[in-house]
Amino acid sequence: MTQFNPFIHLDNISNDELIYLNQITANLNETQLRSFVQIYATRRKKAQEILIYTLLGLIIIAGVQRFVLGQIAMGIIYFLTGGFCLIGTIVDLINHKSMTNEYNRKVAGEVMQIIS
Repeated sequence: MTQFNPFIHLDNISNDELIYLNQITANLNETQLRSFVQIYATRRKKAQEILIYTLLGLIIIAGVQRFVLGQIAMGIIYFLTGGFCLIGTIVDLINHKSMTNEYNRKVAGEVMQIIS
């Protein structure tokens, strides 16, 4: 018998994110799991969004992607230094998926604390 996965409907969810979410929510009851999914779906970021913000930072305002990911200090540093003379922004273009995954893991932990 196949069990329904409540995370599969999340837009652009990666396999790593799906595995991580299944691991941390394994011991939740149905009500807690439903609450987790509802809260997490509104707070998580998509890798494509971060890519767009990083491209925006490369062209217009450096550091936008860092502000969106909640890294305010790094966002200010990127803004003041032109994204470390664009090198930091280019690195962020390459690493946008891992940055998004790290942010989403942090959000998942915060949501777990909220519903516990």
